[in-house]
Amino acid sequence: MNTATPSTPFTGVSHLAFITRDLQATIRFYRDLLGLPLVISMGERSSKHYFFQLTEHDVVAFFAWQDATPIAPKRPGVPTSAPRGFDHLALGVRSKADLLALTDRLEAAGIPFEGPIDHGLGWSVYFKDPNNIDLELTWSTVELHGPLLADSDPPAAAREGSAPRADAWPLRAATSTQRAVRPGVGSELGAYVVQRGLGHWVDDAREDAP
Repeated sequence: MNTATPSTPFTGVSHLAFITRDLQATIRFYRDLLGLPLVISMGERSSKHYFFQLTEHDVVAFFAWQDATPIAPKRPGVPTSAPRGFDHLALGVRSKADLLALTDRLEAAGIPFEGPIDHGLGWSVYFKDPNNIDLELTWSTVELHGPLLADSDPPAAAREGSAPRADAWPLRAATSTQRAVRPGVGSELGAYVVQRGLGHWVDDAREDAP
């Protein structure tokens, strides 16, 4: 979505933090299959924190906890009461002043928070939204010049380094260069938007337009 964005103190989604029971498989999937470099690893045997680079400013993060409750499979968007694997959403801020100003706003609004806390590579403030979703404001105090792989006891895949390894996933040849697209919830919205001049088809989608 390309819309005008007002000036804000945020740099974007600093990271989404999830939970894994199988760090080895997680590294193989995110680094080697999806091609996201492993840029930070830290922790000890009982608790580890790993980060995979998504964009220049955004990463996907995992806490590795062996005794975490397994995630029950489900389709995205389908309600469930089963255990999930999300931990918290971290929003990056541009400066120390922005972090402190937002913390002041939380305090003035009567929102309980914890911080700022110095984590070595950045300062963080933790709080919850009205849904009890855990949120973090984070300001980076150190700009890394390269990957920081500091886990004292990494799984075998992590010892292979930061760069993705395509050979870790022997892939079968694709059966077809074309995929049939089936309509889903909201499929009619594209035509609605284009017909009313609220948007336009991107080149690759024009041929699939209803």
